[in-house]
Amino acid sequence: MLRNFDNRLNADVIRCLRAMGHGDDLIICDTNFPADSVARHTVTGELLRMDNLTAAEAIDAILSVMPLDSFVDTPAERMEMVGKPDEIPPVQAEVQKVIDAREGKSWPMGSIERFAFYEKARNAYAVIVTGETRFYGCFVLKKGVIPPKA
Repeated sequence: MLRNFDNRLNADVIRCLRAMGHGDDLIICDTNFPADSVARHTVTGELLRMDNLTAAEAIDAILSVMPLDSFVDTPAERMEMVGKPDEIPPVQAEVQKVIDAREGKSWPMGSIERFAFYEKARNAYAVIVTGETRFYGCFVLKKGVIPPKA
């Protein structure tokens, strides 16, 4: 065990988060997403897993160590519901609450059409599949920076 690390973060995820650079995209997806085939196209080329967690739990753990990119308007994005792009299902509302709590402010997510999300995911740094079984539990997190201590 390590101190000050959320125990929901496994070694593969910690290694990935540490290796990512500013502006790199991380995909967090539900169990229905074609995670394995999409992950093969990413920088890491392999699927990472946080199987026993909901999307909100996984993102909460990730944001405990990874800052979001403050240089863009929407460093967190959600997959739009097909035919209902403005509707926010409960799984996405839960993740929004986690983002706001971790960032200490309201920071609304952007949205991406389903097939555009798949394409963005293929070009991401990595894909992490969660144990989320609800539809549309798919998100993009853009890594930010940690400023130097004065």
